[in-house]
Amino acid sequence: MSTVADFREQRRLDAAAADTRRIERERAADERGARLREQERQDRERDRQERARRRTERAVRRSQSLTPERIYRRGTLALVVASGLASLPAQVAHFWHISPMLLPLPLALEGAAWVIAAGVAYADARRLAAAVRWFLRALVVGAAGFAATINYSYGSNLPDLAPADAVTAGWGLAAVTLFGPLLFEIRQWVLTLSAASVDGAERERAAHGRVRRRHHRKVARLADRLLSAAPYGSLTREQAWARAWQIETGAADPGMTPDLHRRAVASAAALAKAQQPVANAEESTETMRKRSTADLPESTPEPITATVVRVPDPVPVDYAKSAPVLKPLPPVDPASIVAPIERRPVVAESTPTRRRATGRVPDVAKPTRRPKRTPDQLLVEARAVTADWPDAKVTGEGIRREVRTSPANARMLRDTILSERAAAAERAA
Repeated sequence: MSTVADFREQRRLDAAAADTRRIERERAADERGARLREQERQDRERDRQERARRRTERAVRRSQSLTPERIYRRGTLALVVASGLASLPAQVAHFWHISPMLLPLPLALEGAAWVIAAGVAYADARRLAAAVRWFLRALVVGAAGFAATINYSYGSNLPDLAPADAVTAGWGLAAVTLFGPLLFEIRQWVLTLSAASVDGAERERAAHGRVRRRHHRKVARLADRLLSAAPYGSLTREQAWARAWQIETGAADPGMTPDLHRRAVASAAALAKAQQPVANAEESTETMRKRSTADLPESTPEPITATVVRVPDPVPVDYAKSAPVLKPLPPVDPASIVAPIERRPVVAESTPTRRRATGRVPDVAKPTRRPKRTPDQLLVEARAVTADWPDAKVTGEGIRREVRTSPANARMLRDTILSERAAAAERAA
C-alpha cells in the first residue's frame, strides 16, 4: 500500500511541476509578445517622427529656396555658366580654324580667368592684403579682356553674315566674355560687404583696441613686453593688459588711477554730506521779506535816527474830550549837550519841548489786522485752496502764502490735509 501511495504522490508532484512549467512558459510567451508589441509600437512612432522631420525639412528647404540671398547666389552662378558656355565655343572655333594644335589655348584662357576669380574670392574670405586682391583682379581683367578680343575678332569675321551683323556678333561675343567675370566679381563684392556688415562686433573690438593703445601708450608697450616674455598661449592679451595697468598705476581695476580714486572719495563724502537731513528744511528757504508782518514772532522795531527833530505842538484829536494835563519838562542845560551835538548834522534847539499829547488814535491810523481765525476756519480755507493741488505741491510754504498764516499753522494744516488724502486713498483702494 505504501508503494501505491508513494506512486500517487509522485504523480501528483509531477503534475504540479508540469503545471508550474506550463505557467512559466505561458508567462514568458506573454512577456515576449508584450515586448514585441512595444518594440513595434516604438518603431512605428520612430518612423512617424522621421517622416514628420523629413516633411519639415522639405518645407524649410522650399521656404528658403526663394529667399533673395539664394536667388542672387544661384542666379549669378547660372549667368556665369551661361556666359562661359557662350564664349568658350567661339574661342575653340577660332583657334581650331587656325590650327588644331591650338585647341588647349581657349581652355587655358577661360580656365585662367575663372581660377583667378576664385583666387579673389579666397583672398577676400581670408582677408588678405588689399594689394594681393587687386593684383588678382587685374589678372582676371587681363585674361577676360584677351578672351573678349579673340571672340570679337571671330564674330566680326564670320563669313555668312552681313558686315553689320558680323560686327554685332563680335560685340556680343566680347560682351558675353566679359559679362561672366564681371558678374562674379560683383557677387564677390556683395558677399564681402554683407559679411563685413554682419561682423560688426569684430570691427568694434578692433577700434576699441586702437583707441586704448592710443590713450595709454605706456601700458600698451608694457603689455606687449609681458606677452613677448611669457610662453606662447600662457598669457592672454587682456591678462597682460590688466597686469601692465596695475604695474603702471598701482590700481587693480583697469581705468582707475590714484587721482580718480581721490576724486571718487571726495565725491562720495560730498554726497553723504548733502544727503544729511536738515531740520525744518521746508521752511529754511523762507525769507523775511516774503513773510507778512502779522506772522513775524516779534514786531519790527522802528529805525532809530541820530538826528534830533523838533516835536511840533500838540494838536487836539477830539475836541469833545479834554486832553490830560501834562507837567512841563525840566529845563536842559545847553552845555551838557554841546559835545554830542557837535558830531551831529543837525543842532537841537536849546528850548525845552513839550511832549505831544496822546489821545484816541483815528481808525484810519490803526494798522489793518485780520481777525484771528480758529484752527477749524484755517483748515476749511486750506482745504478750499488745496482742493486741486497735487500732493507734491501741498507744502507748508505754499499753504502759508495762500492762507496767510504762520509757519507753524501752515505745517499743521499741511500734515492734516496730507493725512486726509492718504486716508481717502486707502478707502478708495
